[in-house]
Amino acid sequence: MIKQAQDETSFVVIVPAAGVGKRMLASCPKQYLEINNQSILTHTINLLLGHSKISKIIIVLSDEDEYFPQTGLANNTNIIRVSGGRERVDSVLNGLHTIDVERYPWVLVHDAARPCVTHDDIDKLIEQCIANNCGGLLAAQVVDTMKQNSQERPSIVGSTVDRSNLWHAFTPQMYKTVELKQAIEQALEQGKEITDESSAIELAGLPSLLVLGRRDNIKITRPEDLALATFYLEQQKLEQ
Repeated sequence: MIKQAQDETSFVVIVPAAGVGKRMLASCPKQYLEINNQSILTHTINLLLGHSKISKIIIVLSDEDEYFPQTGLANNTNIIRVSGGRERVDSVLNGLHTIDVERYPWVLVHDAARPCVTHDDIDKLIEQCIANNCGGLLAAQVVDTMKQNSQERPSIVGSTVDRSNLWHAFTPQMYKTVELKQAIEQALEQGKEITDESSAIELAGLPSLLVLGRRDNIKITRPEDLALATFYLEQQKLEQ
């Protein structure tokens, strides 16, 4: 168990990293592909630990993961390794089980393949969740025209979807530790599909804040995303 007093200046982040990233078509899990001679995972973890309010990372890895020891993260005392589950949601739940909820009443969850999130956006998320006593997530309003495909012919447009109330969901997502754990467990028992922490909270009938975040907080999913993330990281360095 993680034992450390929480005073709204010290938070723990769960980073699920047990996936293989099949859409990247790479020879290793996507979180171990490199940007500027460092793995995506290393960029993400160092970014999180470099934030003044984040003291611990719970990284959830496959038991068969042979790449993590090569990253230089394995000996960091602020990183706790936990075994991953069958799906992302199972990995997050495994991470939640390691947290002392009395010491850490709030938890953040962040994708391993999102190395471009900024400290300012993390600050906004934490501040708004604490101020409203309500969990939430970084997100951005949809600006593109949204199409829904035909059920009969998936490669054909079925309709145009009203985008005025649509948002892209990013991470980190931040919730009360007990509420998130209970929401995930309940959804799994009911056989519901959970694609992120917010979806579990929604199924439990609880509210989520939409905290406007930067659009360069991309998730590296496809090969072309690697070059885009590299560009964004270089641009962010120039802003500092």
